[in-house]
Amino acid sequence: MLRDEQQHLMDAVDAYRQHILDAEQFLWQHPETGYREWQSSAYMQEAFTDLGYQLVMAGDIPGFYTDLDTGRPGPRLLILAELDALACPTHPEAVDGKAHACGHHAQCAALLGVAAALRQPGALDRLSGSIRLMVVPAEELIEIAWRETLRQQGTIRYYGGKVEFMRRGYLDGVDLAFMLHTTSDSKSDFGCNAGGNGCLAKRALYHGTAAHAGGSPHEGVNALYAVQTGMQAVNALRETFRDEDHIRVHPIITAGGASVNIIPADVRLESYVRGATLACIREANAKVNRALAAGAAALGAKVTLVDRPGYAPLNNDPQLMAVAKSCLEDLAGPERVSFTDRWSTGSTDMGDLSCVMPVMHGYAAGASGMGHGDNYRISDPEKACVQSAKGQVLLAVALLENDANRARTVLAEAKPPYAGAAAYLEAIEKLSCDLEAVAYDGDGTVRLQLQAPSR
Repeated sequence: MLRDEQQHLMDAVDAYRQHILDAEQFLWQHPETGYREWQSSAYMQEAFTDLGYQLVMAGDIPGFYTDLDTGRPGPRLLILAELDALACPTHPEAVDGKAHACGHHAQCAALLGVAAALRQPGALDRLSGSIRLMVVPAEELIEIAWRETLRQQGTIRYYGGKVEFMRRGYLDGVDLAFMLHTTSDSKSDFGCNAGGNGCLAKRALYHGTAAHAGGSPHEGVNALYAVQTGMQAVNALRETFRDEDHIRVHPIITAGGASVNIIPADVRLESYVRGATLACIREANAKVNRALAAGAAALGAKVTLVDRPGYAPLNNDPQLMAVAKSCLEDLAGPERVSFTDRWSTGSTDMGDLSCVMPVMHGYAAGASGMGHGDNYRISDPEKACVQSAKGQVLLAVALLENDANRARTVLAEAKPPYAGAAAYLEAIEKLSCDLEAVAYDGDGTVRLQLQAPSR
């Protein structure tokens, strides 16, 4: 049973219901991939401004944040929503080959409900500390080559929006954070797992020698075959990965040759190396680099290996999960809430935040179809957007009421692996490398360079 002041906030979400549902539809119809979400960001900016919020804009990338201060000392709570869609050209409702096949648009719609409720008179009266509402770009780790151009131009340093926001200082002063992703799990309205894999983002640029594919193939060096040999070597490694490390390697070829009658000389591969810890990711990546370099050496090709930090493993905070579970059970009923100790092998840049503060990355029902698939959609926007907003409001209140007692307890017991953003960013910089991985000496010696030079 909800208290009167809690029900007042639920009523505030309901009063804003049509705006929430309109936002879900607009964003669904205007999907944009990471660091390109200008129209989506502008829509959210206008909606927040209409509610009376003063925004801090990211400027040269999409996204923004805003703060609500209770006027009483206490921790700063961060609530997030993600802007970006996926490249999913086979989706029947794709726009220019893009679709919200992961439901991030529903997160944004729900965050508007949270924002509307917290602007109600008296909403902050029982709370201490402050709340930061944040709309972030680029959670989906895609279009790696294009993001690398942004990195080289100095627009971004990191491929993921949350870790880029961290670098820019937009998370400075934040003590704990949560968000609710959408899910197509119909067995419960809300859920959360113990955590999930992190990942390293990599590209392999294979360089061969072009030649006439029919008349003189012996004069060429086939970079496509070099890639295929390297990928086969990666596949042969799979049984060497420990089950408990949850390693996943799933490369794609993004350029495979220019013309069918020319031996391919420029072939590009992209991949993640995922795992449950940064240590096991490094270990697996060393094996993958060796395999990819060996494929080039087998064909006499060259290969440039480009590794960049992806996302850290996500470790949801147990105490924060416990508070969330209680709140969501009050809203939906215990039988509709599923919090487990399962481990996800997917990745999210919410993992980067979990390295420096207690976080919870949970799930709200309301979607159907396969995540990242061409049949994914929001089939129940009441659950995915309106009920999600209510659950997030209840959790924010539970954490910050009574002198933020529950938030303070979470913080007192939390043990993030890094002391702060600076220490974490310094650590992940060591994952970056650019390797010319194969060298051919004049005496016939082939040398593999598999470790980055000392920085």
